[in-house]
Amino acid sequence: MAVSGPRMALAALAALGAAAVFTAPANAAHYGNGIYVSPDAHIAEDGTIHLFGSYHCTAPSPSGAVQIKATVHQKDVRLSIGGGDARCDGAEHDWAAHGTLRFTPGVHAGEALAKAELQEIRFGGGLLPRSVDTVAEDTHPVTVFDHRDR
Repeated sequence: MAVSGPRMALAALAALGAAAVFTAPANAAHYGNGIYVSPDAHIAEDGTIHLFGSYHCTAPSPSGAVQIKATVHQKDVRLSIGGGDARCDGAEHDWAAHGTLRFTPGVHAGEALAKAELQEIRFGGGLLPRSVDTVAEDTHPVTVFDHRDR
């Protein structure tokens, strides 16, 4: 069975495009980034939960910024809190994230799952982000200590 010249060219072009997509690294900015969440979380007397850890990252794209996001998950309760902007200079830095339990009172002392993420946010010229990519993450069990007087 003979294949016409235009069909052969189109098939070759499609194969080259697929090869380029599947062999290129997902995002070179992801390399050299890491984040760690401490195995202890604390609920302060005022009902604020505190998570801590460390991170390192390389410079984001010129149109982006890197921020820290932390999440605590206990049974059916999930609380996400921001940890602020990351300083991406390749060095190790400490981070802390603090969030109120006022609207998420189900978080309590005991075992939980914590997740820390470095998220690269790229802007496309306006105020709204064009894309948000997780460039590093750490998820593992933590112990939540409650320091509130009951």
